[in-house]
Amino acid sequence: MSIRIAPSLLSADFSRLAEEVESVQTAGADFLHLDIMDGCFVPNLTFGPPVVASLAPRCSIPLDAHLMVNDPDALVPALAEAGVARIAVHAEACPHLHRTLDAIRSLGVTPGVAINPATPLVFALEAVAWAGFILVMSVDPGFGGQAFIEETLGRIERLRAATGDPDLDISVDGGVTSGTAASLVAAGATTLVAGSAIFGAPDRSEAIRELRKAAQQGEDG
Repeated sequence: MSIRIAPSLLSADFSRLAEEVESVQTAGADFLHLDIMDGCFVPNLTFGPPVVASLAPRCSIPLDAHLMVNDPDALVPALAEAGVARIAVHAEACPHLHRTLDAIRSLGVTPGVAINPATPLVFALEAVAWAGFILVMSVDPGFGGQAFIEETLGRIERLRAATGDPDLDISVDGGVTSGTAASLVAAGATTLVAGSAIFGAPDRSEAIRELRKAAQQGEDG
């Protein structure tokens, strides 16, 4: 599976979102990652379906929504209608995870399961049968620009081995840079979510090229 790069809009300049989206599309991003926070599941509050719906017509790459909210079921229909391609919900927030994943898929959207750094991998493994991808957090969710948690590498290796599925998309979010990308890909990650490493760079095209170069080293290593 080829490595996908997903710039996180959380690190963009919110005063000119349309321009920021265009900049990473032109730079060669594969997904646009949308961190949707409710101020309860995580401390911060970001944006919701109305903003996503306004950006979707301007976006030529798939929208990858990550719901860091206490009630993801309430947002799923509106996000599907807005045109997102993928929705990851947190295992920690879903008491009926199978039902939530099934509802996402029924709306024509790829469902994913997100897990926090200290959440046992079994929470994701039990849901692999119903999920199109797994999102492994490599920082505590809710803030951009955090330091990468090194133990994530072992978690990704164990997750990849336990699923026995070489085609499962394992996405990783948090502290992803050209310095961590090779190790993440070598461990088994296939989608790299990067915020400040891309939106904080003066040249977004160069930033994405550097991430891909590092990812290739991980594949070859």
